[in-house]
Amino acid sequence: MSARAATPSSTRPPLRGEERSVRRSWRQPNEPRNHAGRPRRRRLPAGRPPLPAAGHGQGCRPAGFGHGGAAKFLCPAGALAGRPGWAALSFDYRGMGDSRRGPLKALDVDLIGWAQRDCAALVEAARLQAPGKPLLWIGHSLGGQLPGLTPNIGRVDRIVTVAAGSGYWLENAWPLKRRAWLFWFVFAPILTPLFGYFPGKRLGMVGDLPAGVMRQWRRWCLHRDYAVGVEGQAVAQGFAAVRAPVLALGIEDDEMMSRRNTESLHGLYRGAAVALRRVAPAEHGLARIGHFGFFRKEHATTLWPRLIGPELAALEAEAPKPVESPAEAATSALP
Repeated sequence: MSARAATPSSTRPPLRGEERSVRRSWRQPNEPRNHAGRPRRRRLPAGRPPLPAAGHGQGCRPAGFGHGGAAKFLCPAGALAGRPGWAALSFDYRGMGDSRRGPLKALDVDLIGWAQRDCAALVEAARLQAPGKPLLWIGHSLGGQLPGLTPNIGRVDRIVTVAAGSGYWLENAWPLKRRAWLFWFVFAPILTPLFGYFPGKRLGMVGDLPAGVMRQWRRWCLHRDYAVGVEGQAVAQGFAAVRAPVLALGIEDDEMMSRRNTESLHGLYRGAAVALRRVAPAEHGLARIGHFGFFRKEHATTLWPRLIGPELAALEAEAPKPVESPAEAATSALP
């Protein structure tokens, strides 16, 4: 359900470009699409009460190294099933899935741009559509890294990361590490300048990625200290500035992120209360979860309510946040 009715449209401040893009990506799981491939927008019936909003930071990746793909793979709306009053906002980064407009080689964006523009727009759109309501960030893989780079992350009340780690290649889980050298030292540096973007889809590796994203991601993954080691103190301070409690769900049979990757990434959130939890398939009666399995529909009655449900309950029990006036909202939008 959309939280569009949370504030009267006549009193909402005008949206910036990134916010309008996120609004177009507001959707429900399995929602019908129009002929252009973009999700159709739904409206709440008149008089519907405001809804809290929940969002995630990563349009999920169905194959490969975890950056290319579409938000429909990871839709936290499913994780909210059975909890009335919650709404979900999912999105694709610019250049990915439903946010792709034109050739990737013409797109000038990197990972920091995805965080500062697209993730920030997601947070702002959720805040405007459900003012005064709690906001939960559910981030898979890269979506667990970008909160530290998102300028308005202070508006988020809690963060859940799933299968998220630093990405440093020598600490990757063995199934990935044994072939990562070929990806980082052969395919990425040769094919990206050759095509003007990384053509991962045709290689079955990671999905197509903008050149700026691939170049920056490669630099991060080759450095022991990942993004902080490459970008310096500004990024370190961004991670340290996160104050929302963080629940990090590491998947025991993750074929990409090792325990060390997970610990390394979440050690950057020095200003937040971080709870690291390992999720073993056998403990939930499952044969396998893996890097991409957590949000599959078959886990709707097992993993989702057991592991994400308590975070929703904690937010529901907290005192309501004050609602900003239209003037305050207009002056405190995206940085």
